[in-house]
Amino acid sequence: MRSSLLITCICAGFAASQEYSPTSAGCSIPTSASYPKAKKLPDPFLLSDGTRLSTKDQWSCKRAEIRDQIQRYELGTKPPKPTVSSTLSNNKITITSSEGGKSASFGVTLKLPSGNGPFPALIAFEGTSIPVPAGVAVITFPNHDVAADDPRGKGIFYNLYGSSHPAGALIAWAWGVSRTIDALEQLGSTTTKIDTSRLAVTGCSRNGKGALIAGAFDDRIALVLPQEGGSGGPGCWRIVADIKKNGTKTEDATQIVQGDSWFATAFSQYAPDTTQLPYDHHMLMALVAPRGLLVIENSGIDYLGPISTYGCSIAARIVYESLGVQNNMGVSQASRELRKTLLPSLHASLEPH
Repeated sequence: MRSSLLITCICAGFAASQEYSPTSAGCSIPTSASYPKAKKLPDPFLLSDGTRLSTKDQWSCKRAEIRDQIQRYELGTKPPKPTVSSTLSNNKITITSSEGGKSASFGVTLKLPSGNGPFPALIAFEGTSIPVPAGVAVITFPNHDVAADDPRGKGIFYNLYGSSHPAGALIAWAWGVSRTIDALEQLGSTTTKIDTSRLAVTGCSRNGKGALIAGAFDDRIALVLPQEGGSGGPGCWRIVADIKKNGTKTEDATQIVQGDSWFATAFSQYAPDTTQLPYDHHMLMALVAPRGLLVIENSGIDYLGPISTYGCSIAARIVYESLGVQNNMGVSQASRELRKTLLPSLHASLEPH
């Protein structure tokens, strides 16, 4: 699965024109279903009522079901679009969201390549950590201004929705990315020089988790590039739990909820036994399909759970294969030292796109 093939997605326009693509008529999302425990990764082609998907068109129902489950059990609810206004000055977009008589603002910065545009753009959590091809703009997204991960309940998101809002920082960051795209669309490409049909999102470590979730919960993003996201990102909870039982020092769900407030408050009751979850993160990654997804992992750090990330990614790719877009999803695994030697060639492979 070559990474250079994936980058064409940012130019090919796989993104939808709205935050969530329409769900097929007749889909029913259960609000209070009970699920049997499952030690194996849950089947991404099986609806909660036992119906097995038989056509590509039915995938939209399963996507809606997965989105609901992940928010309900793990991330917290991503609020719908509020009233958004935006201004651009000196390559900084100030974005104001208003809801229920309250308003809150944050800013993103633009770095444009030379030329007239409009340009494809990379939304980078706190700046870039991968090579940026020539002709691609960079939008620096200040995710920790939107939501602090310690302490819980601080940041622009919580100023607007209340410090006791149960959503964790990861879904709050995704909300902030969506408001950034709203602002880009509102201002228009003539003003911003950004082509909103060719947007990518990236981040590293905790920001890699955030980039994946932002891409999974906004269909306007054409390409998702999570780097070293590990557990809570492209790693599967069930796989990493087994790895830890076998003696590898890695971060599992039980440990991760003891630290930063990335997840919903409700997730603490499921973290000790993730076999009770009706999904795992292969299904989180499958939410990105058919859009581009390149998972970049560091195989030299056991703590990240690279075996979990690889196994989880391969399971997610089955969904891409079933949709006939297997070349839109790939995995890159190398140690950080090896990656340093690969960066020049990776940059060269991205440059034509």
